[in-house]
Formats: sequence, C-alpha cells, structure tokens
Amino acid sequence: MLTRPERVRPRLGQESVWDYPRPPILEPVEDRLRVVFAGRTIAETDAGYRVLETSHPPVYYIPRADILGEVLVEPGSGRSFCEFKGMARYWSLRIGERDSINAAWSYPDPTPRFAAIADYLAFYASRVDECWIGEEQATAQDGDFYGGWITSRVVGPFKGSRGTLAW
Repeated sequence: MLTRPERVRPRLGQESVWDYPRPPILEPVEDRLRVVFAGRTIAETDAGYRVLETSHPPVYYIPRADILGEVLVEPGSGRSFCEFKGMARYWSLRIGERDSINAAWSYPDPTPRFAAIADYLAFYASRVDECWIGEEQATAQDGDFYGGWITSRVVGPFKGSRGTLAW
C-alpha cells in the first residue's frame, strides 16, 4: 500500500486540497469556466459551482443551459453512487466523427446539500481537449474516478492515481 506523501504547503494565493472538508462542500465559482472538445467551445459559464473535498482537486459543475445540447449523447454507460451527492448519470460527447465516452456526469436528483447542481454537468478534463478556469488551462486529475481539475491554485498531493485510494 502506498502511503500518502507529505502535504504540500500552499503559497500565497494557493489552496491545499488537504484543507478541504469531508464531507465535501459546494461553493459558487467566480471565474469563467470553459470546456473545449473537437475544436469547439462546448460549455462556457459564469455561473459554475465547485465541490471541495479532502484530498481531491476541485470538481467544477456547469449549468446544462450553458452547454451545447447537441453535443451531449445521453445516456452514457453506467452509473455511480456518491455517498454525499447521490446517484450520478454519465454523458458522452459527439461532434462529427469524434466521440468521448462518459466525458461528463451529473446528479439529476442530488441530496439536499447539493441541490444547486441538479441541472449541472461536470467534465473529465482527461476526456475533452481543454478545460479552463478563468485564464488558466486546467490539467486532469490522475485516474478516472474523481474528475478534478488541477491548476496552479491548488496543491496536493492529490488522490486518484494508482495506490492512492486508501488515503
């Protein structure tokens, strides 16, 4: 079993994911969020939310009204359950000949604590071309389970890669 490395000390203007709470919290995002797939901006909003949970980079949620509906393929395969948010549904993307399977997920009927994101989707940065928070392009969290977006504003170590599930 891999033990968790030491917490990275955040610098001025940064957050440590190890200071995020458990159970997680939901908060509005002040920055513009943007997602690009197949050379097109498929989602862009100033009304996003982020979920903050211990050891995870923030997960960003975009209102469905701010996503190009014609690129969403419903349903994606499978479902998953979050003890805090409820049952997740997956969404795939299609533009022309390009597909991204289970590129996003949503909570159609979230728990009361997360009711604000009922009509929102979160995108895996690893399954689209670009994810932006303000003027900074985010990178994908390792692994395929959590879907957080990493920027220079957050420090880890981050849960998600092989050997970190027991942290």
